[in-house]
Amino acid sequence: MRLHRLDITAFGPFGGSQTVDFDELSAAGLFLLHGPTGAGKTSVLDAVCYALYGSVPGARQSGQGTALRSDHASSSTRTEIRLELTVAGRRLEITRQPPWERPKKRGSGTTLDKAQSWLREYDAVAAAWKDLSRSHQEIGEEITQLLGMSREQFCQVVLLPQGDFARFLRADAEARGKLLGRLFDTHRFAEVEKRLAERRRAAEAQVREGDAALLADAHRMQQAAGDAMELPELSPGEPGLAEAVLSAAAVARSTAREQLTIAHCGLGAAESAQAAAERALADVREIDRLQRRFAQARERAALLAERTDGYHQAQARMERARKAEAVAPALELREAAETEHRRAAAAEARARGLLPETLAEAGAAGLAAAARRAAEELGSLDSARRAEQRLAELVAERADLDRQERSDEDVLQEAEAWLAGWEESRAGLQLGVESAQEAATRAEQLAVQREPARKRLAAARQRDQFARDTDDAQQQVIEATDRALRAREEWLAVKEQRLNGIAAELAAQLTDGDPCAVCGATEHPAPARKDAGHVDRETEERALAASQRADEQRAEAEQRLGFAQRALAAAQGEAGEASTEELAVQAEELEREYARVRGLASALHTATEQLRQAERERERRLAAQQEAAVRTASRGARRDALERERTTLEAELTEARGAADSVATRAAQLERQTALLTEAADTARMAEDTAQRLKDADARTADAAFRAGFETPQAAAAALLDETAHRDLQHRLDAWQAEEAAVRAVLAEADTAEAAQRPPADVTRAERAAADAGRRVREAASARDAAARRCAELDRLSTRSATGLRRLAPLREEYDRVARLSALAAGTSADNERKMRLESYVLAARLEQVAAAATVRLQRMSSGRYTLVHSDDRTGRGRSGLGLHVVDAWTGRERDTATLSGGETFFASLALALGLADVVTDEAGGVRLDTLFIDEGFGSLDDQTLDEVLDVLDSLRERDRSVGIVSHVADLRRRIHAQLEVVKGRSGSVLRQRGGG
Repeated sequence: MRLHRLDITAFGPFGGSQTVDFDELSAAGLFLLHGPTGAGKTSVLDAVCYALYGSVPGARQSGQGTALRSDHASSSTRTEIRLELTVAGRRLEITRQPPWERPKKRGSGTTLDKAQSWLREYDAVAAAWKDLSRSHQEIGEEITQLLGMSREQFCQVVLLPQGDFARFLRADAEARGKLLGRLFDTHRFAEVEKRLAERRRAAEAQVREGDAALLADAHRMQQAAGDAMELPELSPGEPGLAEAVLSAAAVARSTAREQLTIAHCGLGAAESAQAAAERALADVREIDRLQRRFAQARERAALLAERTDGYHQAQARMERARKAEAVAPALELREAAETEHRRAAAAEARARGLLPETLAEAGAAGLAAAARRAAEELGSLDSARRAEQRLAELVAERADLDRQERSDEDVLQEAEAWLAGWEESRAGLQLGVESAQEAATRAEQLAVQREPARKRLAAARQRDQFARDTDDAQQQVIEATDRALRAREEWLAVKEQRLNGIAAELAAQLTDGDPCAVCGATEHPAPARKDAGHVDRETEERALAASQRADEQRAEAEQRLGFAQRALAAAQGEAGEASTEELAVQAEELEREYARVRGLASALHTATEQLRQAERERERRLAAQQEAAVRTASRGARRDALERERTTLEAELTEARGAADSVATRAAQLERQTALLTEAADTARMAEDTAQRLKDADARTADAAFRAGFETPQAAAAALLDETAHRDLQHRLDAWQAEEAAVRAVLAEADTAEAAQRPPADVTRAERAAADAGRRVREAASARDAAARRCAELDRLSTRSATGLRRLAPLREEYDRVARLSALAAGTSADNERKMRLESYVLAARLEQVAAAATVRLQRMSSGRYTLVHSDDRTGRGRSGLGLHVVDAWTGRERDTATLSGGETFFASLALALGLADVVTDEAGGVRLDTLFIDEGFGSLDDQTLDEVLDVLDSLRERDRSVGIVSHVADLRRRIHAQLEVVKGRSGSVLRQRGGG
């Protein structure tokens, strides 16, 4: 993967549009990304990551969406990242725009535009770009597939953060496992562990559930069998459970079948006795029923005899009602005619009561004629109505003209008063603008002076600190030199003592018969003896090691002194001769003055805006003054025309109104009069018609009553029965006749009369005997059913227990197999000697690859001294961890990476980051990474070490690979010519690029 070009707009600290030409930077192989703290160096790397994956790295992921937008950008500029790169032989261009709260095109407020993405590919044949996709998901899948790594892997492999790997060196096995698990995607092995554990728990639960079910069935069988079954105290999983349950169940089933046979015999005898008792009860109940039936018939016959007179009267009433039904139609017509006449007379009286007294006694024809005359007069008022409406419009228009005239007069007076003080106001506002502009110019001059003053003050403080450090370092050099001289003198003294007693040391190795190493003699009559102060080889070697350590400490002290002296010289060159107190006073005065003039300059925008608003107000006042004058001139002619039209209309309306207040009032009077006269005429005609119909109905009713045999129509009406009364009377007659026939039929029954002659039946005694027989049957049936249920339940539970045992056998075998595999993968099995989990085992292999790849570069950076090795020794609770050790070639010892010093940790972390990049790249499918970034950590290196590290980094650009270093170290700016500088400013940061030429 090679980066070519990066375009940043309104992103992070970059308020405008910035461009990075990686082709120019990569031409030198090694380039530097530098700038002050907070300027936006990391934002450049964030933009690369956001273009590829749609999100930023690590802890900065919370700043997604609209939070990525620069606070320095204008409201009309949208945030956009465009990255051009080559990956897998394809040249691609990725453009991403995060969500944007933009101003609305119409009205006030903002609206949210959704995030957008574009992916294009360069077609070399057509020499043009072609669109591939605008889908966030498709672009993400395409880029991830081409790069072969996730965002986390990319951030660790391409954007190498030194601090993360320094922590990785000092972390424990668990923390290392989490980082390696994310990079190498070993969660599938953890899933295998989890699935095995879940299967083990599931199988164990099934086995325990089977044992519990079997034991539960045994207790149910014991409850069903009662005292016929006994079980020992057993628990799920104990041996012999199945045999004990099945044996006890067989005994219980045999006993239950014997009890069932006995119950069957008892039930048969009880049922025979019950049948005889029920037959006797039925005979007694029948005799009792017939005796009560005869007694009730005699009582009903007596009641009928008492109601005979009422029956004959009802018959006569029914006959008279049948005759009156012939007169009923005439009576109904007469009643309807009378009701209609009363309504018509009442309506006529109401209508005549609303008329004037002169028309109250007029006939229907006279009222109709008067109504026609009023309607004709009403029709003649239409023209007058329109004239009256027009007059009202004229009055309203004249009032509106008067209101406009008063309003224009107010406008003219207000405009003249405001324009009178215009020149004085404009001069005051102009003076405010000029003062603010002068303050802004002064603020810009002071802003240029602030940064040099701050730098000189910071350099002076560093100079003071470096001076103290130099004094301390000089004292440490003197002390280390003294210790080294004393250690060397001590070693030389020990060495001389050993040489003086070397004869005794050689004599200790002599053996009779073996030649002497010095003289060759085989006999040793008087070998030298060791005296009390003899010094051996081990003592001399310890003294030599102490002398060498003292020399190393002296060299380190001299190195620190040299570094402090160079830093002091650089700080003195930048700070000058002035004291820190003087520079602090100057910087403070400069800041106070800058704050003062900046406060004055901040009013420039307000003063300018006030002047512009005042000028716009003056133009508005002049325009309003002219428009009011024009309107005043045009109103006079319109007022005269309205006055002439009003005079004409008033003369016409005076004639049309008559005595009324207005034409509308006169028209309303005529409309009411016409309506009243018309209604009175209609009601008078209706009253005359209904009176004649009533007279005809009276004659027809009298004739019909006479023919039906009634003296008067009123007598016929009194004899009529309504439907309900007629139905009730007929029902009483029918009921009396039916009751008489039923009583005669019952008294004529032979069996009923015979039963009446017999003694009274004792039903209670027969029912008690039948109930006793039924109770005995129920008790026998209950005993038989209980025995049958006991047999069925025991058979069912026995069958289910046998089936459960057959099903449980393979489940137990599976549980044993899965439990062994789960314990082995989780590192808890005795077969797992190192107690290493499956995922840890895979990660240990990856860590071993990373350590081997990192060692290649670490040996070069440390001049062959250090080697990284992986260790799978057990750590904590008896399990193997992800150990990482460093081998020191100078001492030949192996130690944990957490014991490395600061400079050594930088070597190891940089080598580890580069080694991890190689391994992850191979793991991701071998995608070539032609552009790498290394973040910070160079400030702790001396010149020689920095040269060695830069040589290693320079070797990474083999085959056109480029490496970008993100650092504050000033010495790197002199060593690395290709640079990308981030410059911080009040309006946002900008990028300055310099090639390697």
